[in-house]
Amino acid sequence: MKTHGSRLLLSLPAAALLAALAWAVVGGRPDALEPQVVGMPDALAAGGADSAAAASYRYPHPFPYAEDDTRYPIPIGGIGPAGAPALGPLQYPFLCETERSGLGQPEIDNHDGHGVPVRRVGADGLPGGEILGYSRDCLIRSRIDHYYKPVGSEAFVPWSAAATDVDMLRHEGRDIPFVLRVERGSLNRFLYAIVVLADPAEAAEAPDGRYWNRRLIYLFGGGVGIGRRQGRLALERILVRNAEALARGYALVTSTGNHSSVHYNMVLAGHTALRVKRQFVARYGAPLYTVGLGGSGGGLQQYLFAQNLPGLLDAAIPQYAYPDMVTQTTHALDCELLEYYFDVAAADTARWRDHEARRQVGGLNAVNGVDNRYAVLYPPNLLLQGRLPRWPAGASECVQGWRRLTPLVLNPRFTPRADHYAEALRAQVNWTYWDDLAPIYGLDGEGHGRRTWDNVGVQYGLQALRRGELEPEAFLELNARIGGWLPAAQMKPERLYRLPGLRQPLWLSLWSAHNMTRAAGDGPAPRSTGDVAAMEAAYRSGQVFLGYLDIPVIDLRHDREAELDMHHISASFAARARIVTALGDSGRQAIWVAHPDYDPTPRALAVIDDWLQAMRAAPARGVVGNRPAAAAADSCFDAAGELIARGDGVWDGVGNARPTGPCSAAFRVFGTSRTAAGGPLAGDLFKCRLQSVDAAIAAGEYGAVDMRAHADRLRAIFPDGVCDYRLGDAGRPLDAVPAHWRSAPR
Repeated sequence: MKTHGSRLLLSLPAAALLAALAWAVVGGRPDALEPQVVGMPDALAAGGADSAAAASYRYPHPFPYAEDDTRYPIPIGGIGPAGAPALGPLQYPFLCETERSGLGQPEIDNHDGHGVPVRRVGADGLPGGEILGYSRDCLIRSRIDHYYKPVGSEAFVPWSAAATDVDMLRHEGRDIPFVLRVERGSLNRFLYAIVVLADPAEAAEAPDGRYWNRRLIYLFGGGVGIGRRQGRLALERILVRNAEALARGYALVTSTGNHSSVHYNMVLAGHTALRVKRQFVARYGAPLYTVGLGGSGGGLQQYLFAQNLPGLLDAAIPQYAYPDMVTQTTHALDCELLEYYFDVAAADTARWRDHEARRQVGGLNAVNGVDNRYAVLYPPNLLLQGRLPRWPAGASECVQGWRRLTPLVLNPRFTPRADHYAEALRAQVNWTYWDDLAPIYGLDGEGHGRRTWDNVGVQYGLQALRRGELEPEAFLELNARIGGWLPAAQMKPERLYRLPGLRQPLWLSLWSAHNMTRAAGDGPAPRSTGDVAAMEAAYRSGQVFLGYLDIPVIDLRHDREAELDMHHISASFAARARIVTALGDSGRQAIWVAHPDYDPTPRALAVIDDWLQAMRAAPARGVVGNRPAAAAADSCFDAAGELIARGDGVWDGVGNARPTGPCSAAFRVFGTSRTAAGGPLAGDLFKCRLQSVDAAIAAGEYGAVDMRAHADRLRAIFPDGVCDYRLGDAGRPLDAVPAHWRSAPR
């Protein structure tokens, strides 16, 4: 039998399209189906509603998950719980996506017009008749289906006993058909799946798991979402991408509630994962171990759950991971501020056509001469900004990877799924990441989610100034003009216009510049002040990875720096820096980077298995003491999967002053806008503590550059002072460390 290796789970941006006609990720409709329209005109008065000013979460870390009194396993044909008291009231509006997931219409739960309509099914088996009722919670009855892999095909198809083209597997000395038992249902209103290699003759209610190898993969999905939807359960993609592990007998569980393309509420995601795993264990019994697998936002969930929910995962393979989401917004929301400065606001924009110069200030990779996916949008947008039209001379990770993030997470007047919600309802909702987590971050006096994002005192381009790549006058102008983001209540909708005959809108707010702060007269543009209470809530509720974990972790990714992909390698080292600060060493984490043509995931699964088996044999030696010395070391691989280098020091030069190691020589690691401003590699800092300009000059903050002659200008730009990164995060509370780690051995 030929099987196909697991692919790194990553929602990569679509191929570059004519950007003037295609708002590829944010502006376009997310699928080709006619949208279900959520209607709930009185939803915001009916519970789970946005409200006036509300305090931020102030309880100890971690979030106090209540005991789950749900009866497991939920029987086949039964309906899982919609939520839990510990999580607070359910959020509305909430978009059902059961039909997009191939699971039919959701259960009717009201006749008041709340949610999506549930229609009578016609003779053709499709819903299209009269409205029978509505579903606001999107629940479905659990079901069992079987799928098999035909010979010579990657795809799986519904099982039939009459099938004659079934691929065969070797299991314990005999051939068995490659058939998977798939259970699907709803838990916490999200859609879950349990997939196990099985004999289709097993009893639906009581499968014996005869082909299961007693190992469980919890699959986490990536992307960026801001809630109010159920998410699509893409079963076919899950089966194909994990065919090799399933063929080897691994069981797999997943939930749309653990797809960060749906939401980034890590409290809700953690509770959902606990419930899904409990359903699996009640159905099949406890696994030998559970290993996390998944990329991007699916990777950061593994870091956070290892810290916040010990026992959920026994090991983790985060792919393309960040340490967490909320601290990544710190540098990601700098991107458009910088790009607007380079393209429009700078006195000498010709200088910044050199993308190498942009990289020196922005930290993230930038390359001259590469195709910019938004190229045809530049001429009309530059004209609207009073600049001569021109084509971009290159691109950066900020543009190719992060451009769509700013309106998605920051603008309360924007949602990429606008046509899925009734117009009157859309206007009542604040569509931002911080509003989605309002029970955690709280609401300000205008009824908007309290933001963590802050750039007061940040000296953009400081490292370039120190290195002599940026002269003092250019450094001062950059920091005077860069500004920040308007308060949420002052933000205006994105300028997206639908042209006749075209599906995708024309985007005429390329940098979201209309939502940036502006200078008053000749003075500097004001910076943005984050809400300290929201920052403290982020720590206390477990949205921030602090570095605490006690499980084996193989952090792996492809090198996509040349592609200007958003999943930069330095994120792995940011996680490591936090681990070292918290635990004193990095013995629980290995960092693997591979050429894009080689996928090390199967190799990582095998190493994790050896690591965990050693821990079972000698538990007193712990995670670090049982680490396979060679196999689980830091590593890098070439296109053929051959080892370039392995062991201590292979990543030297990244985060330390040692000579460049063989892996860091093979795969270049870049920084971020905040490391380029002198900030820490760890990136776990919302709001810097400030020092006066005079103190910064006296302390040698500017290296060999004598800034005394520019002190008055610096004071005007930074009236409150400049960042002193030695003093840590002003937004981190004293009780940020999870309670179960405060007395744990290090």
